[in-house]
Amino acid sequence: MPSLGASRSRWPVTAWLRLRLPPAPAPVLLTKGPPPPPEPPLDLLRPEPIATDPRRRIFAFEEEIADGLLRLVWDSDDPDILEAELRSPLYDERPPPEEVARFWAAVKARVGALGPLPVDGADPRP
Repeated sequence: MPSLGASRSRWPVTAWLRLRLPPAPAPVLLTKGPPPPPEPPLDLLRPEPIATDPRRRIFAFEEEIADGLLRLVWDSDDPDILEAELRSPLYDERPPPEEVARFWAAVKARVGALGPLPVDGADPRP
């Protein structure tokens, strides 16, 4: 899974999740023209400009957790998906099952306001 934007950590992604978001309501248009771009699903997501393509709207949140760095990423070009990454200093090895379980719990705690979200893809699964 390619990472969107630039993380402040150079550690590799050792675990990731793709969560399917509920469909957003259609925007109400008061004037003619294209609809406004969608807003991020969580208030904690902050804009993360892409230097090579200023039109892209990527929003991210990073937080240090016990096992590394938790990163949530949302791309307005694909508004139905929220990606979560665990970045940790493990090179050429898989995280232990207890780290994966803590990562899933940390993600669930951050996205709990959105309700239960179906998992579209994950590596590894607890």
